[in-house]
Amino acid sequence: MYQQHYFFLCKTPLNSESDKDVEIVTKTADSDTFPEVFKQYEELRSHAFNEDKLYSVVRADDIYDLVRAVDERAAKEIAWEKAKPEIITNLQHKFMQTGDKQAEKILKEVHDISFVA
Repeated sequence: MYQQHYFFLCKTPLNSESDKDVEIVTKTADSDTFPEVFKQYEELRSHAFNEDKLYSVVRADDIYDLVRAVDERAAKEIAWEKAKPEIITNLQHKFMQTGDKQAEKILKEVHDISFVA
């Protein structure tokens, strides 16, 4: 059975605990508006590029993903699953580099990751 798919631009905050925290920034179904959505996606991620113009998850303030799904619920689930490894990497970096206690708390309580001193 055919189902219409949409492109969703999703924002997953670094302190997210589940797909319920994922925000839908915008969605599009037609190819005419997709370039605008993709441009918005690139702009939202632009702060996380390093001096070599490579995306660096440790520089990200939020995780943005462009996903294809049948509805918002599915888009949020996909975005959450895609963002989890990047969120963990970002939080680990914050904790190891600066001793960020909030990052350590999120890693332990949300992702079940603890650091031994």
